[in-house]
Amino acid sequence: MRITVTVDGIEYADDVEPRQLLVHYLRDKLGKVGTVVGCDTSNCGSCTVHLDGHSVKSCSVLAVQAHGSEVTTIEGLARDGKLHPVQQAFHDNHALQCGFCTPGMIMQAIDLLADNPDPDEAAVRHGLEGNLCRCTGYQNIVKAVRDAAHQMRPGAGPDVERVSEPHVSRTKSQVSGGER
Repeated sequence: MRITVTVDGIEYADDVEPRQLLVHYLRDKLGKVGTVVGCDTSNCGSCTVHLDGHSVKSCSVLAVQAHGSEVTTIEGLARDGKLHPVQQAFHDNHALQCGFCTPGMIMQAIDLLADNPDPDEAAVRHGLEGNLCRCTGYQNIVKAVRDAAHQMRPGAGPDVERVSEPHVSRTKSQVSGGER
């Protein structure tokens, strides 16, 4: 099937197998390896991306379901060489740990903060409960999300955004010179 999808601001038109999962399309076809394959059963959340501005587990979405949509991966968050505030908060609060769950945690945290810009600890834990940390180091993850919420408050830094707006809209043929 032919799909057109915008990933991290770049529009792609590709033929995909009807049964191909979005996570495999992102990783195998587009090289977005920051989207991690964890459990392949939608239990761990490591593959979380934003689909039209909302977090989804990309192992539970077919690539054809993303046709006409905008997808943001962990690679699409940093702008102009500067980390997204949630990425920076994970770094600053030592929430990265082994790093396996980090992309999914960050994508889920951004969606959480878009819905609730001032979550308490319980709200953060509830908002991230579909994402598993194999290091069981949730304390620093929760601390990082609350720190990011503080940093993202009006007047404290960049506004909360779902980062679904494209950076630049280009077709795959326009970027065939190796810029993917």
